[in-house]
Amino acid sequence: MKTITKKKNGFATKKHVEGISLVRISRILSEFMSGFQFLKKYNKTVSFFGSSRAKPKNRYYQEAFELASWLSRRGYTIVTGGGGGVMEAANKGAYMAGGKSVGINIDIPHEQKLNRYVKDSISFRYFFTRKVMLTFASQAYIFLPGGFGTLDEFFEITTLIQTKKIKKIPIILIHKDYWKPLLKWVEKTLYAEKHTISKQDMNIYHLVDTHEEAIKLLR
Repeated sequence: MKTITKKKNGFATKKHVEGISLVRISRILSEFMSGFQFLKKYNKTVSFFGSSRAKPKNRYYQEAFELASWLSRRGYTIVTGGGGGVMEAANKGAYMAGGKSVGINIDIPHEQKLNRYVKDSISFRYFFTRKVMLTFASQAYIFLPGGFGTLDEFFEITTLIQTKKIKKIPIILIHKDYWKPLLKWVEKTLYAEKHTISKQDMNIYHLVDTHEEAIKLLR
């Protein structure tokens, strides 16, 4: 048992710490076990990522809806974070096409609620366990414009493929105006100037402008 005394700046004055809490470890293990067991029900899945703030009339929302519908009609289970915006659009596309619509939700008070088009779902306390489930065993990853969370998932999956921790699976980025500045920075700064990545690393992902172009790649 190790004792840590903290400064008087709003923290507790004294706390006993023994590594990571066994209670927390138990929760994490339980989430992993429940998550993998949940996903075993679905053989063919495609994961969608994008902004939770996109409205139904938004272009990103429509692109996600159309592509998810097309994939659902071909027997793929659509997996999202279960929230609103692009996630809702993808789940709605699957739902309206009569396909399997899955939500992997995160428990955030007063933040994210499960959208009504999710047919089957599971919730997580920890972001990192949820992330593993969203990236586990998908046949493709679809990215539409989003915020920090979307970019985090994009770079995470790209890194996993780059380091061969997972097989090379299609990563499709939809909407060129949004993604081009970021990919230009990757090419110019990371590759050409700083030499922090290899040329072939930029072949891990594919940039398209519409769901029709995405369909051509997926065919």
